[in-house]
Amino acid sequence: MYTPSHFKIEELSEMYDLIKAHSFATVVSQHQERPFATHLPFLLSSEKHCLYGHFARSNPQWMDIEGQEILVIFQGPHCYISPSWYGTPAAVPTWNYTAVHVYGKVEFIHDDQDVLRVLRQLTSRYEGSNSTYDLDSIDPHFIAGLSKGIQAFRLSISSIEGKAKLSQNQPVERQERIIRELELKGDLEQQIAVLMKGRLGGS
Repeated sequence: MYTPSHFKIEELSEMYDLIKAHSFATVVSQHQERPFATHLPFLLSSEKHCLYGHFARSNPQWMDIEGQEILVIFQGPHCYISPSWYGTPAAVPTWNYTAVHVYGKVEFIHDDQDVLRVLRQLTSRYEGSNSTYDLDSIDPHFIAGLSKGIQAFRLSISSIEGKAKLSQNQPVERQERIIRELELKGDLEQQIAVLMKGRLGGS
C-alpha cells in the first residue's frame, strides 16, 4: 500500500482497533492465474497475531489459496474532501480514509469442534448483547450439515500496514476548516472528523 510517512499508522494496537471496528474485509489471492477477491467477516486474535474466517465451499477461491501469501484489506471510514473547504483557490479534491492491509498464509481448520468454535465466536461477535439467538441451542445435526458447507481457516499475520489519510499534510487552520464542514454532514464524514481531531496538527 502506498503510504507517505505522514499518513502511516505506526502503532499495532491502532491497526488492530481498526480491524475490530471494521472487520468485514476483502480477501485477495491468485486463483487460476488471476486475482480473485471475496468479502468476508473476520475474527482477530491479538494474542496469537492471526485472523479467523471461513469460505463457502462452493467458492473456488479456497481450493488453491493454501500456501499463498494473500492480502486481506480492512477499510475504515472514508469520505470526499472538497477543495471549497480549504479557503484557497489553489486546491484540488481529495479523499480521506483509513485502511489496514494484512498479509499472511492460510491454514485450513478441519476438526469439527474447531470449526464450530470459529462459528460460535463469529456469531457471538456480531450478535447484539440482547440477542436471543444461541448457536448452541440449534439442532446439532443441522449445524453439522451447515459446517460441511464451509471451509474454516486461520491466517497467521506475516506483516501488517495501516494508513490514515486525514489531511495531516495540510496546515492546522485548513484541517480545522475541513473538520467543521465534515461535522455538518453524514455519519461517515463525522467519523472522519473525529479521527482528524485526534490527529490535528500531526505530522
